[in-house]
Amino acid sequence: MLRNLIMTLALTLLAPLGLAETPLPNPQVVIKTTDGDITVRLFRDKAPVTVANFLSYVDSGFYNGTIFHRVMPNFMIQGGGFTPEMVEKPKGEPIVNEAKNRLHNVRGTIAMARTADTRQ
Repeated sequence: MLRNLIMTLALTLLAPLGLAETPLPNPQVVIKTTDGDITVRLFRDKAPVTVANFLSYVDSGFYNGTIFHRVMPNFMIQGGGFTPEMVEKPKGEPIVNEAKNRLHNVRGTIAMARTADTRQ
């Protein structure tokens, strides 16, 4: 369990974003960890604000050196917001909740953590 907690994250774009006028419809991002890489596909057509927000964090290097700080076996892992010293990184402003897009949180998917902010 401790080994899972100290896995570090470094996210890099697998494919270039392209020009602002013609962004890739489903960009892929590689999450590099100490236990191997995880490739995720993002659905810009279903969650354009969330994808743009996530990619801006990736492009800025925000996730580099962060850890999976919450590990719940057979349920989920959460990471990206804390350093290995458990110092929380400053986040941007909350974004609109795009949960009504018919995508579901099932095994093998990623999601953004929500705060108590109730933007719709």
